[in-house]
Amino acid sequence: MTHSDFDSFRPPEPARRRRPGGKRGSARRGGGDGSREMPMVPEPEFTSYYGRPVVKPAPWGDDVAAYLFLGGVAGGSALLGLGGQLTGRPILRRNARLGALAAVSVGAVALVKDLGRPERFLHMLRTFKVTSPMSVGSWILSAFSAGAGVAAVAEIDRMTGKRLPLGPLRPVLQAVEGPAGVGAAFFGGPLAAYTAVLLGDTATPTWNAAHQELPFVFVSSATLASAGLAMVTTPVGEASPARKLAVLGVIGDVVATRVMEHRMDPVAAEPLHEGKAGAMLAWSERLAVAGGLGTLLAGRSRAVAAASGLALLAASALTRFGVFEAGLSSAKDPRYTIEPQKNRLAARRAAGITDDSITTAG
Repeated sequence: MTHSDFDSFRPPEPARRRRPGGKRGSARRGGGDGSREMPMVPEPEFTSYYGRPVVKPAPWGDDVAAYLFLGGVAGGSALLGLGGQLTGRPILRRNARLGALAAVSVGAVALVKDLGRPERFLHMLRTFKVTSPMSVGSWILSAFSAGAGVAAVAEIDRMTGKRLPLGPLRPVLQAVEGPAGVGAAFFGGPLAAYTAVLLGDTATPTWNAAHQELPFVFVSSATLASAGLAMVTTPVGEASPARKLAVLGVIGDVVATRVMEHRMDPVAAEPLHEGKAGAMLAWSERLAVAGGLGTLLAGRSRAVAAASGLALLAASALTRFGVFEAGLSSAKDPRYTIEPQKNRLAARRAAGITDDSITTAG
């Protein structure tokens, strides 16, 4: 028998039962005639090793959470920029394009900061793996940034009275400006959604349990942020598409979040309602509803529209940061990994699925 410094952490072993004659063995089931016996093995209780986490928490910090938020702002703003381009709203088009470039630029800086070295992002572009959300997302970010950059530079050139030192490239820029705006809008939706797929593809309990509905939550959150930014920066006379998008975003955000929580395992959904993450998500819903009501009641008031836009921006940020924090918290407690697994196992047995490699007859 060996002794270890870790023996004090072991749970006490149950006392072994003996036969009346003093010999260990098996007990007869239900006091029958002894024709059927069952081993004296207690039902297993699934716990982690010395109470440590079953899965390793993602090594991500607030830089990644900021990137999740700014990617949504950029993607939605590109869509609004295309709307302004197609409907003849030059101020909305300009502000949305500049907002898309600013958001994706700051977001890329936050992403590279988390990676540690800029070349690590370039290394991800050496291959394209359709089964990897991170690989696909890297290419989406690159394609979106190219289109958003070209469209925004065209706007900056107009704002400065065509004083940028473009030389013979100015006619080329003017020719590709429109297609670049369309391209940025095309990749805007995937940019807003792929980060949800990336989170759901991990083993982190709360993120994985929400993987089916989380993209809808993130896309709705992106519409809140981009519409809010446009309402802050654009006069009410040209911000009508942004206000309509804001109202749709509020409805989508509230409904998608409620459906996600309803369809998740109740245990895996607990981190969304507790602690720091629960507080952020609760305030996110309040601010989204307040911003939506302000949008409907703003009328021609620029001040009310700007205040509503700020509320929507804050709601979107709190959604991304809240979901991010809930996932990290769920990975630290083995209960959020083990109990949902046991619930899924019980559900499969109840459905009669007992002949595969996952479920055996109980």
